Amino acid sequence: MRKSLVAIFLWSALVSSDAADTRKPVPLCDGKTFQGWDRDTDNIWRVQEGAIVGGTLQTTVPRNEFLATTRSFTNFVLRLKFKLAGTEGFVNGGVQIRSQRTKNPPNEMSGYQVDMGDPGWWGCIYDESRRNKVLANSDMQEVNKVLKRQDWNEYMIRAEGKRIRVWLNALQTVDYTEPDDAIPQSGKIGLQVHGGAKTEAWYKDILIEELP
Repeated sequence: MRKSLVAIFLWSALVSSDAADTRKPVPLCDGKTFQGWDRDTDNIWRVQEGAIVGGTLQTTVPRNEFLATTRSFTNFVLRLKFKLAGTEGFVNGGVQIRSQRTKNPPNEMSGYQVDMGDPGWWGCIYDESRRNKVLANSDMQEVNKVLKRQDWNEYMIRAEGKRIRVWLNALQTVDYTEPDDAIPQSGKIGLQVHGGAKTEAWYKDILIEELP
């Protein structure tokens, strides 16, 4: 009986190890529809050339708008490509993680945002509609060496427990550990186009690998 229990334990450990080894990133966007995402306007967001696009270069985006996943995530590695373009105003966007939609105002999201935009928002972590401050600053002198303005760039965001790390085009920009036990460490992923500019925020190839 003892040998049988040991054999079962070893087999279970092997299966669990194999399952972890074969875990693969899955796409959050099919490049054709908004399936798996929640949007509250038909005027801001569109799917174009395989990407999710917020805003337009012809008209000023009147307010912050977010597209959000319909489900929540806790620990994960998130990879995506993004492009930010604009002709006037505050050209800015961002990727929300572990966030929730707010009720007042209903267009906002509350939570961590991996920011993007000049002069110094690229690769930093901002606490959107909650503490309303930068939680971790990136080194723009280093960021400028790898950033491709008005073109495609890539974020990798790794969230494990209270620790959040961000890479922009393979450059690690921040390594942040949340000191406040009251801050939720689970929530939705969101895509932002900031209000107040003639701007387009493009997002594509959005992949997530959930971690234990």
